[in-house]
Amino acid sequence: MIPAMPATAASPSHRRRGSSHKARKAHRARRAGRSQKASAAALRFGRLAAMGAVAGLLLVAGVWGSWGTAYQVMLTKGREQGTVAVTRCGEDTCAGPYTPVSAGSTARARVVLEKSVAVRTGRTYPVVLKPGGVEAVRSGPAGILFAWVPLGGALLLASVVVAGGLGRIRFGWVLAGSGMALLTAAFVTL
Repeated sequence: MIPAMPATAASPSHRRRGSSHKARKAHRARRAGRSQKASAAALRFGRLAAMGAVAGLLLVAGVWGSWGTAYQVMLTKGREQGTVAVTRCGEDTCAGPYTPVSAGSTARARVVLEKSVAVRTGRTYPVVLKPGGVEAVRSGPAGILFAWVPLGGALLLASVVVAGGLGRIRFGWVLAGSGMALLTAAFVTL
């Protein structure tokens, strides 16, 4: 007769099967953990890429919006420069006689200047004439700062995206400070 094995003891082959099952289970858990980490990293990268693109788009739009006027004020070589004495203002524009300052510029009876909070009837402003000689743009420090106001607004908007969406709080504060400095300087000089 063969002695019976105790009920608690398992055969060696059963032990091997049980341990390999545990190993497979542990391997699957590790793989699932790696998969979750990889998908979390991909989502994080996607969020950073999207927020970076939005911040970049805001800044490009700010430069684009500013450059239409800024290049005329900043790159004045070869342009007619002078002053406009504002005599009347409408809803969108102000007008007045143009007095030349630069060589080769001719006086004009009426030149149109974009109306803003800083343009008042009875005051004289330094201007640069746009090609064609009918429309003028404010020049000097006030004109340059006023031309870059759209960029100041874009810097403020981008600072929120950079700080909140990208998690770069210090850089967001730098952008916000730059935007506020530009807007404040434009407000003070106008």
